[in-house]
Order: sequence, then structure tokens, then C-alpha cells
Amino acid sequence: MTPGPTLKRLWPHARRWLPWLLAAAVLYLVAQQAREVEWAKVWTALQALPLHHLLISVALALCAHTLFASYDLIGRWLAKARITRARTLATAAIAYAFNLNFGALIGGVGMRLRLYTRAGLSPGTVGQIVTHSFIANWLGWCWVLGTVLVLSPPRLQGEWALGMVALRGMGAVLLVVAVGYHAMCAFNGKSELRWREHTLPLAGSRVALMQAVMGATVWMLMALSLWNLLQGRVPYATVLGALLLAGVAGALTHVPSGLGVLEAVVAAALAGTMPLNEVLAAVLAYRAAHYLLPLALALPAYGVSELSSREGTRSPPAPPRGSASQPPPVDRTGDPVARSPGA
Repeated sequence: MTPGPTLKRLWPHARRWLPWLLAAAVLYLVAQQAREVEWAKVWTALQALPLHHLLISVALALCAHTLFASYDLIGRWLAKARITRARTLATAAIAYAFNLNFGALIGGVGMRLRLYTRAGLSPGTVGQIVTHSFIANWLGWCWVLGTVLVLSPPRLQGEWALGMVALRGMGAVLLVVAVGYHAMCAFNGKSELRWREHTLPLAGSRVALMQAVMGATVWMLMALSLWNLLQGRVPYATVLGALLLAGVAGALTHVPSGLGVLEAVVAAALAGTMPLNEVLAAVLAYRAAHYLLPLALALPAYGVSELSSREGTRSPPAPPRGSASQPPPVDRTGDPVARSPGA
């Protein structure tokens, strides 16, 4: 049998199992690293974080979350969705908080589908909005991480270590992918992309640039927040590269909120620059500001949405026969006239 047909037969199986194998490898590395942590020292370092650093990171987290929710405004405009900007932002903010803490399937897709269809949008339109939000996020990620890996790749330690040549090569690939998207938007000559029965409105060159700027800004704000919690003791570029690598590691492992993956990748990238317990304390504070705080705000907002939706769908009970809506006939004295069976 020739190599071509063999590869064609094996590819569907490889595509199914490779993500799980990668997830298992990453989780194994996380477990190995967790054994070396002295959690009592981490808790002590967390309590020692200055209050003003915590408040600054909370403010940066809210800015990043709001800007991320604004991705959906681009999708709303491209999909020509009939929904107000305010409701779009509210829906995206709730969905993003659920996405961060429970995974993309629940938050990024499921929550948006529920809230947007309730607002009158079709599932196809919701899919277009979600896709453009996904593009904005990962386009910005490609630009920022590609630039960091080419110019100043983080020095991973231990089991996570990769050579500088490999990291720079990865960065070059990411930049090529980003440039390729912009080229497609600028020179395709089509207003939409088609795949089977699905269509996606294609962003123009200016909108694609806006997606890239917004996506890159969100990632840089998040890195600035972590750098602030590390109290500036590590170069910002190193923190940025570590956070970007942790983001893709969390996405590939499908671990909700990247629990353990974020901590392990950042700790590996910053090994030798700061004590491990202080790094983990900063990452835990970062998780509280960027994951738990938005969820604490999104849960009551979603609850109010559910309650208002149920109240809006309740229909008044049907009036009984002979009620005031259809009064029976009366005679001259005002007494009701009995209806005949055939009436």
C-alpha cells in the first residue's frame, strides 16, 4: 500500500487522539511540578501581596474583560445581527466569564447560543458572531506571541524546556498565519467564505486590523496584570510570553479554566527569576481577578436574565367560559338568558 492512502486512513484517528495524548502529557507535567510545591509558603506569599497591586490587577482585569466582550460587536456588525450593542456586550461578558471558568463549549458556544437565540437571533447568526470573536482572540494571540517568540523567547526550564531555535521557529509560523489572515481579508475579493452549507461574512482589511489590535491589547492587558502582581521583578516580555504559552496549553488540554496548567507553565517560564512560592501566589491572585471576579459578576446577571425570560414567556390564563370577556346575553330585566344546547 502506498504512503498516501495509508496516511489518509490514519489521519482521522490521529486527529481524534493526538489532542488527548497532548493533554495527558501536559497534565502529567503539571502533576509532577505540583509535588514540589510547598503550599503553606504559597499561602503566606499570597497574604503578603500589597493591596494596591491587587486593586490595580482588578482594574486591569475588568478592562480586559470588557474589551474581550467587545469582540462580539465586530461579529454583530459583520453578521448584520438585529440586536442592540448593549445587549451584545452584556451577553458576551456573561459568556466570556463562563468560558474562562467552565470551558469554551459551555461558555463560548453554549451560553452565547442560549442568550443570543433568546434575543431573536438564528443559530447561524450566533455561529458567525462566535467565530469572529474566536478569530479576534487568536489573531491577537498569534501577533503577540509570534513577536515575543521571535524577538525574546522565554527560557522554559525542566520538562517544559524547548530550544531557542524551536521557539523562534514557532513564532515565525504564528506570524505567517496572522499575515495570511490579513492577506485573505484584503485580497480575497469575496464578501463571505463558504464551507458546505455554512457561510461566514469576511472581514475587510480595516476590520481585520481592528480584530488584531483588540485581540493583542487584551492579551497584553492580562500580562500587565500578572506582571503587576509579580511586582515588576520579572521582565514584562517574559511574563507576556509565559502567559501566551499558558493560554494555548490550557486550550489544548481542555481543562476548565486551565486549572493547574496556567500555574505550571508560568512557573516553568519564570523558574530561577523568583522563588516558586511567590510566582504561584501571584498567579493565584491573577486567577482570582481574571477568572473568579468576572464569574461572580456574571452569575447574578445570568440569573436575572433567566428570571426575566421566564416572566416574559408566561402567558395569562385563558378566561373561563362565560367570563367577563364574553358576557352572556341578558333579558330586559338584566337576568341572564339561558343558552340552548345548540347555541
